[in-house]
Amino acid sequence: MSATQGETPRLEVRGLSKRYGPVLANDDISLAVAPAELHCLLGENGAGKSTLSACIYGLAVSDMGEILVDGQRLDLRSPADAIAAGIGMVHQHFVLVPRFTVLENIVVGTGSGLRLDLAAARGRITDLCARLHLDIDLDRRVDSLSVGEMQWVEIVKSLYLGARLLILDEPTAVLTPQESERLFALIAELKGSGIAIILITHKMNEVMRSDRVSVLRKGRLVATLTTADTTRDALTELMVGRSVATIEARHIAASQGASLSVRGLTLSAPRGSLIQAIDLDVAPGEILGIAGVAGNGQDELLETIAGIRAPRAGTITLRGEPMSSLGAAEVAGRGVGHVPSDRFRDGLARDFTIAENLILGQQWLRRWRKGPLLDRAAMAANGQDAIARYAIATTGPEQPSGRLSGGNAQKVIIAREFAKAQHLLLLNQPTRGVDVGAIEFIHAEVLAKRDQGCAVILVSEELDDLFALSDRIIVMFRNEVMGEVRRGAFDKTAIGRLMAGARAA
Repeated sequence: MSATQGETPRLEVRGLSKRYGPVLANDDISLAVAPAELHCLLGENGAGKSTLSACIYGLAVSDMGEILVDGQRLDLRSPADAIAAGIGMVHQHFVLVPRFTVLENIVVGTGSGLRLDLAAARGRITDLCARLHLDIDLDRRVDSLSVGEMQWVEIVKSLYLGARLLILDEPTAVLTPQESERLFALIAELKGSGIAIILITHKMNEVMRSDRVSVLRKGRLVATLTTADTTRDALTELMVGRSVATIEARHIAASQGASLSVRGLTLSAPRGSLIQAIDLDVAPGEILGIAGVAGNGQDELLETIAGIRAPRAGTITLRGEPMSSLGAAEVAGRGVGHVPSDRFRDGLARDFTIAENLILGQQWLRRWRKGPLLDRAAMAANGQDAIARYAIATTGPEQPSGRLSGGNAQKVIIAREFAKAQHLLLLNQPTRGVDVGAIEFIHAEVLAKRDQGCAVILVSEELDDLFALSDRIIVMFRNEVMGEVRRGAFDKTAIGRLMAGARAA
């Protein structure tokens, strides 16, 4: 739905610009969102989507321009100002208090003075959930909820606070296919009650479910289109400035025998197992996909294989050599690359330069040293090569990595870890939060590694990634393997059931 002539837009942005130092993140952006409209923001990493949504939600203050809600000009200096104006936002990384109940999370900060009428709040929230067909136990602690349930809580909280415009930032990134469908059913309910929704997503199948889509490129709005009147290919070309090929692996016969063999791998925690008796084999030139909602043991499995965690039981062998007792540096020295799931927490040192991050973990090697000191000239040359090969958008190898967009930060990690991966490549969410152009590039690099005879384990919550690249897919749920599916029998519904805990027959 788009605004009809004479109808007041729910949101109107006029001539908005925002600069961060030398970078013009938003350049004279103007757009409107109608009541009851699902409006998609589409663009590459670094195109300006996050900056625009931050300005609309009061997380950043624009340098120029105006923001209006229902025709009223706003002076947004904080999220509190946005909430008061009827703007809500559900962030990709939830901002709930784990030890609080659902009710407490929804009402925290909403009382006046020293009094908060919890009984009245419970009644309002119960009515709201009933209207939206949501079954949420208000007395459960948030740390006991599934990821999908946490998302419902975030949405209900925004609506309880009076949101008439709701911004959803990558809302399906950690949902099963079934939960994603439930979310879009909920979006339809919200639209039916007149609520406008801005959807930020990189998934083209979700983009095509919107009413209109605004495409950003290099900080500028290049087009706003009625979605029904355009195509995926046309939107992709608007977004990246060129056509993008869909890459799908051609199945090839992997070498006989296992390059990596894992038997009975168990990792314990004070309150139970993080992974439980995992068995798997990966042959040279084979891609093994691992599907599952975040938090079901995938991170721990890859970290144990990479030597970051020590297993309680079980064995890991690579090319017939035991690795179970090796640390991370020793494992990397055996020709293993590891791309972690959280690029900034585990993959990069934010304050280090790109050149420094590209040799992180290898700084003791002779090629990077000049006597007792680092060879800065060699590091700079390596940085320039990586920037050119991986198309990293940066001012140069001396730029601090913390200033990179998410997709470009991912490319730095991939450049480093793919160089290490001579025999085994461990990939954890390699395309999370990156645009379609970067996905095309990453897929091509993974297949090139496979074709060189490298064994690959690919963990992804994006089934499209797994279907495109994997020879086999195993599904993890609550730290165990629920089943295995081979190429030719991939099915989203069946894999979604395994992701939700239904063990294969």
